[in-house]
Amino acid sequence: MLIEKGGYFMDNITLKVKNLTKSYGDLMAVNNINFEIKKGEFFGLLGANGAGKSTTIECILGTKTPDSGSVEVLGLNPQKNRKQLFEKVGVQFQKSSYQEKLKVKEICEVTAALYKKPDDYKKLLNLFSLKKLENRSITELSGGEYQKLAVLLSLIPKPEFLFLDELTTGLDVKCRREVWKHLIRLKGSGITLMLTSHYMDEIQTLCDRICILREGRIMALGKIQEVINMTPYSTLEDAYLYFTGGDDILEGL
Repeated sequence: MLIEKGGYFMDNITLKVKNLTKSYGDLMAVNNINFEIKKGEFFGLLGANGAGKSTTIECILGTKTPDSGSVEVLGLNPQKNRKQLFEKVGVQFQKSSYQEKLKVKEICEVTAALYKKPDDYKKLLNLFSLKKLENRSITELSGGEYQKLAVLLSLIPKPEFLFLDELTTGLDVKCRREVWKHLIRLKGSGITLMLTSHYMDEIQTLCDRICILREGRIMALGKIQEVINMTPYSTLEDAYLYFTGGDDILEGL
């Protein structure tokens, strides 16, 4: 396991995960993991399907209760302070679904109504180049437009911390890069972001640090080049396979 160099973490921490453990019967989904994310950082949570990413995020968001350990988000306990965190955290899920008959403008209005001090969705529509589509129904959007809308909606509460789940799965190269552009802009605004993705080029483009999970345990944690340097390989994709147990695929290549 890669241990981060002393002094990297600062007092200005957005997320603290300490000794987090969660099981489902005999299945240990998350096994005593520890990591922190500082304010303004873009953090990647990686792992094969079933590695524990979803359970970790659910515990962070307070939708699942850990068996042991603790989580602190923006100085708050996600179990005890869910209402407060609701106003400060944005979430884009991989399989977001909306009522098909709703127009873009209507889903923005419905989302804004959930928050005390929402951002101006009209401004966000302009930023994401979706203003001209505001009267179009959800079903008429392309894949890229749909994903941009999902990010836009997660920004309506003006979050300090944004979760992005498999953001660009299924998008073509052009659409993926357009979404990246918006995320890089968000990072520059000081927001803290956490991303799950199976695209290593996406991780390398966007993330400051990464955490790789395998069977509920942290296998590597640190800056991308540091993680690569802990393996016999020279690319993030190969390093990812090394830490997730897929390095046998690399034999003979």
